[in-house]
Amino acid sequence: MTVTLLGATEIRRLAAELDVTPTKKLGQNFVTDANTVRKIVQAARVQPHERVVEVGPGLGSLTLAILETGASVTAVEIDHRLAARLAQTAAMHGVEADRLTVVDADALRITELPGEPTVLVANLPYNVSVPVLLHFLENFAYLQRGVVMVQAEVAERLAAKPGSKIYGSPSVKAAWYGEWKLSGTVSRQVFWPVPNVDSLLVGFDRSEGERGTEDERRRTFQIVDAAFNQRRKMLRQALSGIFGSSAAASEVLIAAGVAPTARGEDLTVEDYQRIAQHAAAAESAAEALADDVAPTQ
Repeated sequence: MTVTLLGATEIRRLAAELDVTPTKKLGQNFVTDANTVRKIVQAARVQPHERVVEVGPGLGSLTLAILETGASVTAVEIDHRLAARLAQTAAMHGVEADRLTVVDADALRITELPGEPTVLVANLPYNVSVPVLLHFLENFAYLQRGVVMVQAEVAERLAAKPGSKIYGSPSVKAAWYGEWKLSGTVSRQVFWPVPNVDSLLVGFDRSEGERGTEDERRRTFQIVDAAFNQRRKMLRQALSGIFGSSAAASEVLIAAGVAPTARGEDLTVEDYQRIAQHAAAAESAAEALADDVAPTQ
């Protein structure tokens, strides 16, 4: 059976049936244009028989476009009304029951996904987009690539490179997991209600192998946060709170091959990881020294 997509009239009817009123305040905007959801799926390179995870499927516009390719979908929806209705909508549009799994849960809290999907496709509300993406990349190592539609500013930050004014903490943390790039534009007019912000598609391909250990990732992200919390300051000052003083920060930075006078926006994720590695080595050396000089009983 051929999978058919939702139209604007049916979307409004479904919303009225379920008493769902999308609000701009929460960044809730339903896509009403079939060409747009197909564009997102095409950008994500979704293939038949792949397992895709979709966050926030809403009424099912993008869900059906993914299923139209012959892929299967694990849909994570926090709104109980929408989660309960999605399978019925899919069945009415020609989807076999075993190709859609609905998870009624908060995407920021789940720690496992049925079917271990390898592709992420979503239209993410701007207020949770970065936390959701980082949570999924951290917890689901089987995710290999994806495309999400987010607020334009967020997409640009995720894809930003060092030296750019919009390069920041999300840029570095996203780069820990792989390569990011802008994947397309989206008109405001395809949404209901029409949002006050522009949207862009941004995609990622996960790097082969793990970049570092979980402890190393946490330490790296802590340093990234400190660097960008005071992004106008030189790193020796911005990181003094972590290392105890500007002098101590300078020692670690020099050992890592990073100029203490550099600023956070100048560094790559590899630079931050090196700082974290040298910081860990310095801590280990200090602990070993303390053990050596500790008085014996």
